Amino acid sequence: MDPATFTASALAALIRSRQLSAEEAIRATLARIERLNPGLNAIVQRRDEDALSEARAVDARIAKGEDPGPLAGVPVTVKVNIDQAGFATTNGLRIQADLIAQEDSPPVANLRRAGAVIVGRTNTPAFSLRWFTRNALHGATKNPAFPALTPGGSSGGAASAVAAGLGPIAHGTDIAGSIRYPAYACGIHGLRPGLGRVPAFNATAGDRLIGGQLMAVSGPLARSAADLRLGLQALSQPDPRDPWWTAATATPYPRRAALALTPDSLNTDPAIRDALTAAAKTLESQGWEIGTPALPPFREAMELQLTLWLSEFGLGGAEAIAREADPDASFVHRELMKLAPPPTLESFMKALQSRARLARLWRGFFADWPVLLTPVSARLPFPDHYDTSSPDAFAKVIEAQMPQIAPPFMGLPGLTVTTGRTLSHPIGIQALADRGCEHILLDLADLLAPEIPAVTP
Repeated sequence: MDPATFTASALAALIRSRQLSAEEAIRATLARIERLNPGLNAIVQRRDEDALSEARAVDARIAKGEDPGPLAGVPVTVKVNIDQAGFATTNGLRIQADLIAQEDSPPVANLRRAGAVIVGRTNTPAFSLRWFTRNALHGATKNPAFPALTPGGSSGGAASAVAAGLGPIAHGTDIAGSIRYPAYACGIHGLRPGLGRVPAFNATAGDRLIGGQLMAVSGPLARSAADLRLGLQALSQPDPRDPWWTAATATPYPRRAALALTPDSLNTDPAIRDALTAAAKTLESQGWEIGTPALPPFREAMELQLTLWLSEFGLGGAEAIAREADPDASFVHRELMKLAPPPTLESFMKALQSRARLARLWRGFFADWPVLLTPVSARLPFPDHYDTSSPDAFAKVIEAQMPQIAPPFMGLPGLTVTTGRTLSHPIGIQALADRGCEHILLDLADLLAPEIPAVTP
């Protein structure tokens, strides 16, 4: 078998026990990247020689009897919107093509400390602004399992890489579904941690405005539940550069899950409703209580999330979009502005005030029902670049993505699990939990997330 297609858990065990060297694992992955990435464009910045040197260093630590870390020698990728020393933090932008980072961001530093070997940096749409992945600097990324469909966005390169076996764990970021939707679209699994769980800071950009601080997070994408757990363990270590970081406390919880097939009257595709019902039955067979209680608002949270998100673009973002002149980003920004008019100081402050109320409602809900099963999207993954085909198509995409857009407004963690596939589409579900309860979602993944084999396009 090709070691590049192994899970991170299996690779780390083989490397630690010296049944396989880290260098062999990295060489196998680099060979697979060389063969498959040209047709996918998932990885847009490579570092082959550095990766091999770091793999040999892992092998040397093991030979000395030292602890190489939980991701000993495992090949991983990181997204081009976070700082990695010596590389441009492009965020898919020509205007940032020469923005070279001088230091590693916390997620990159944490992956290195865990013994992972970064084999490349993955593509994102311009400004990480779409659920589709294409930009004028790096080009478009393809979905390896379903070539006619979007690979998702904004962590589309990350999901494509994992699905194709170009590294078993990928770093992604999520402010409105950018981990959860690519995992869904490429038929793998993805975890969006809650606010403060994974430290973040890009020295190239400085501190984000309040919307990004409250809603944007980094997290792992993988093909197995065990690898999601390993990825979060590595990424979530403390870093003093992030004042929001908080330690995890895995508290006991009652095995009760709420089921929402059509939250806030969402018109959910029958195949997705069937997948959610099947997941609920699986949990029920494992002794979980399943209920359908009334939910706190999704739609209001989505509308306010867009208000906060787009407020950032009112302070220099619109000018950057004009300078970049990326057709996709310009179209998406124009359509988003129709949904969220330019904020006033009053509307901005009231959005933050409403956030406290909604967070309180959701916290009360999760006190009774620790898990909520919902759609990732109301629709099966869209055809590639469907969103920019017309304003009507964009409106349909936004409506379908409501279950992804709303949770970050309250800082909630979310899990995408791929549960099956047809000939033309993957099928998956989303699970949500309270802040600080990623352990519940990972336990759920152990029950619901099958190990997904790497695909060869």
